[in-house]
Amino acid sequence: MNVCERFLKYVSFDTQSDPESTTVPTTAKQKDLATYLVEEMKAIGIKDAYMDEYGYVYGTIEKNIDKDVPVVAFIAHMDTSPDLSGKDIKARIVKNYDGNDIVLNEEKNIIMKVSEFEHLKDNIGNDLIVTDGTTLLGADDKAGIAEILTMAENLYSNPDIKHGTIKIAFTPDEEVGSGADNFNLENFGADFGYTVDGGEIGELEYENFNAAGAKITINGTNIHPGSAKGKMQSALLIGMELHSMLPVFENPAFTEKYEGFSHLNDMSGNVEQVKMQYIIRDHHMDSFNIKKERFVKISDYLNDKYGKNTVELKLSDSYYNMKEKILPHMHIIETAKKAMLELGINPKIVPIRGGTDGARLSFMGLPCPNLCTGGYNFHGRYEYIPVQSMEKTVNILLKIVELYSE
Repeated sequence: MNVCERFLKYVSFDTQSDPESTTVPTTAKQKDLATYLVEEMKAIGIKDAYMDEYGYVYGTIEKNIDKDVPVVAFIAHMDTSPDLSGKDIKARIVKNYDGNDIVLNEEKNIIMKVSEFEHLKDNIGNDLIVTDGTTLLGADDKAGIAEILTMAENLYSNPDIKHGTIKIAFTPDEEVGSGADNFNLENFGADFGYTVDGGEIGELEYENFNAAGAKITINGTNIHPGSAKGKMQSALLIGMELHSMLPVFENPAFTEKYEGFSHLNDMSGNVEQVKMQYIIRDHHMDSFNIKKERFVKISDYLNDKYGKNTVELKLSDSYYNMKEKILPHMHIIETAKKAMLELGINPKIVPIRGGTDGARLSFMGLPCPNLCTGGYNFHGRYEYIPVQSMEKTVNILLKIVELYSE
């Protein structure tokens, strides 16, 4: 199979993860794709491919050279974001894109507009894989899986390509922040790695957000509105008050580059009780801690105002900026840059406004920056990926392997 065929096969699997689940993986359906990938890897020639009890997939491409060279890893994740359904994805290819708006779903009037997504103009002439606008696509990160396994198949089909030992891993639950929780790094055996989990072609990232989550429960008192004076305490209104105390412009719609935010990702409830979930992000540890402390101060203030335990706050860190762990190993970045330049691709070193398994793995002892997949508009109905960008990413991976075998 070529990289496009692989990708279209993988997106037929619903692998959406669940942030509320306590199982590992958070959704059993992720193992369906994992099982399929193991069989495909074995068919390619990866003899030791297996899925462990947690749903992680591992495999080794043995070296075909005598000299000692670094063991390089390539890693991608199998799950898709909880933000939008990944079930029954109806992917199609817009051949030779002409630069105009793309009607994803005529019946529902879902249109991907050039005026909103200017990067569409950069892809004129490419073949774009899109959805019907009712689901996400899953290029984050099934494109990464397709690219890694297409690289692997190329190596097995072309034994003249010299390479060292290559380790491959596909993880569950990256989208809910637990993709590295049960990663068997001790047995993995790589010197360093790359997650293939980035955006447009040429992206190379070794800085990411520090990340935390805030889960808030607001306990109110519901009384019939006809006799509520002096008695009702609306959890809904307290939730609105809490949110209004956060800086207005520190949310994703007003931030870019190194600017952090506190993002209300989910809110549900009624007068009696409200649950709110925030994600907190910042590239700089000092301002990251200030953002977290703000939630503590607001909660304390509201509990003092409305009564003890009105606001219950649970703060938890998810991952940290990998930069400090990559800086001592900048050859990983320089090699990826060189690979891109030799292929005529302009490296775009940018901070990740998010995170990857690589951030966690870097702090666990495996330096692991992030490479592009070629995709755009992740986590939403307007997600798309050019076929040509996936093909270029495969070539980048092959070139990195080649450079490390010299």
